Amino acid sequence: MPDAILEVEQLTKRFGGVIASDAVSLTIPKGELHAVIGPNGAGKTTLIGQLTGEIACDTGSIRFEQRAITDLPAWQRSQLGLARSFQVTSLFSDFTALDNVALAVQAHVGHSFRFWKNARKEASLREPARAALARFGLAERADVLVSKLSHGEQRQLEMAMALATSPRMLLLDEPMAGLGPQESARMVGTLRGLKRELTILLVEHDMDAVFALADRITVLVYGRIIACDAPGAIRENAQVRQAYLGEQEAVRA
Repeated sequence: MPDAILEVEQLTKRFGGVIASDAVSLTIPKGELHAVIGPNGAGKTTLIGQLTGEIACDTGSIRFEQRAITDLPAWQRSQLGLARSFQVTSLFSDFTALDNVALAVQAHVGHSFRFWKNARKEASLREPARAALARFGLAERADVLVSKLSHGEQRQLEMAMALATSPRMLLLDEPMAGLGPQESARMVGTLRGLKRELTILLVEHDMDAVFALADRITVLVYGRIIACDAPGAIRENAQVRQAYLGEQEAVRA
């Protein structure tokens, strides 16, 4: 596909007798917000780990902007423009919000890892960090220690860290996890704005958020794709409803 930013072919990963990714093939065009959903243990986080290079593929291939990246380490994929957030926040709790984002910028541009020395002094690191914080409504919390931020603010901070690396594509692993209704609504609004600028792959259990945001949805069950289509078609897909959406609707009821 000429306008594809990410092309995944027959991606497979086994952990012992468990097939976490079962011949997954996926093409995501530039500018799309593509959601990946499925029950717990479906292989969603494993897929993101393979895309970022944190989990090695057994077989299959990955191309990013027409370049083969299957064998590249995670840091090289990051420098090419792939950025991710994590299902569980991964932050320096004794550093400020601004310090954390500046460190993300520092790591991306390949500065020496004398963390607090460079990241706390260099304008070339602090200025993009402040801009990213402002984008997520955290400008006034820049000098607050991460340990003093609410859970929702920490999720926003992690997103700011990803955005500060000037990515071409964001891989988001359950950004709504642990958020209250107001925080979730704020995050949906932020992602809606970002999808005008970036390609986004979103792994998420919050179906209201998924159907509000996604251009297309891929459904994973036991590591295998059972459907990939527009949100309306996914909602009406009998196999998807039986495997996953019916379960979600029962929980909401």
